[in-house]
Amino acid sequence: MPRFIMDLKLPFHNQSFPNGYELINGVERHKELGARFQVPPLCLKAHVHVGHFVELRVDSERFSAHPDAPEQCACDYCNEITSKPVLCHEHPASIFPVPAQKVPSRGWGEQFWLRVTRRKGDYFQGTVDNTLHETPLHELQTGAAVIFHGDHILAIHQEHYRDILLAMNEEEHRAMEAWIRQSMD
Repeated sequence: MPRFIMDLKLPFHNQSFPNGYELINGVERHKELGARFQVPPLCLKAHVHVGHFVELRVDSERFSAHPDAPEQCACDYCNEITSKPVLCHEHPASIFPVPAQKVPSRGWGEQFWLRVTRRKGDYFQGTVDNTLHETPLHELQTGAAVIFHGDHILAIHQEHYRDILLAMNEEEHRAMEAWIRQSMD
């Protein structure tokens, strides 16, 4: 394997988070859940560069809903009932600062934004750009470096859409159009 890919691939495979937390593979989750779990297509991910914000999720099978939480609750983010909530951050903190919030750590999953600092092929490194609530369990915090694969990208921040669309070639525009049509079905 070429060295330029290995310099992020090896650290990615050696990276671990405590308490069984792992990065969620958005591509696999989309295959499982279909339209209920949309992720950006490859034609968009191909244009993610240093400085862009992307959204990832960490979760752990070790934890279930907190004992005092309802057995099932409505998820505003995905408009369905869930038994294990996921905490979400709508925007990176450096774009839209949010005042400090007291949220008890419950072992839930957490979606958060990172600013990409390196890219080598399909591997990325980024820094966390949110104040995370589950830090006592997964130990990720604002400014922490995370290495991830493009399959882990759940969203690209809307701030970058225009630049990405302008950088795409005709074939990528057709792929984007097909993806939009498919996601509307």
